[in-house]
Amino acid sequence: MGSAPCSGKGRGVGGLQELGCMPWKVSKQKGNEEGAGSRPDREEGTDSAVPITPPPPPAIYHEKQRRELCALHALNNVFQDGAAFTRDALQEIYQRLSPSTLVTPHKKSMLGNGNYDVNVIMAALQTRGFEAVWWDKRRDVGSISLPNVTGFILNVPSNLRWGPLRLPLKRQHWIGVREVGGVFYNLDSKLRSPHAIGTADDLSH
Repeated sequence: MGSAPCSGKGRGVGGLQELGCMPWKVSKQKGNEEGAGSRPDREEGTDSAVPITPPPPPAIYHEKQRRELCALHALNNVFQDGAAFTRDALQEIYQRLSPSTLVTPHKKSMLGNGNYDVNVIMAALQTRGFEAVWWDKRRDVGSISLPNVTGFILNVPSNLRWGPLRLPLKRQHWIGVREVGGVFYNLDSKLRSPHAIGTADDLSH
């Protein structure tokens, strides 16, 4: 499902510091892909005066919120793949984890309704060969080695809703942030469409 990105200048959209706490970064050392970062040389005799048509904006996968499955949506949005994880897969991981290893077990997770905690997210990433690295939000975001980071998973406060009504209550909510086409996007599943944060420099502000 592709979504047209929106400008990050809207309400509530900014760098990682503005988004609030940034506890996790999905990290995996990237190999040297053939041709990565290379650009084709200009052919001899090409008329430089010919206008170059800019490429179309990249298609961005953006899962929308269903039930309390924000952890599932954050994972799939970071991987840009709707088939990366399923509710059944996360539920199986949840049931496999020993209760003694759960930091904040949720009763609703036992019913498969979602609301999965960080233990499930960490275990899910490991099944794909990735590692969730804890990040202390008091540290400088600019010190993160972005080439080694696939995406970010943040746990932020979010308003509760009852249908179209917004309740004066908040609870924790998982969102994903990742780079697509050289631009970082806030892929919060509660947004109508991806919100552009900007370049790596914008990410740290």
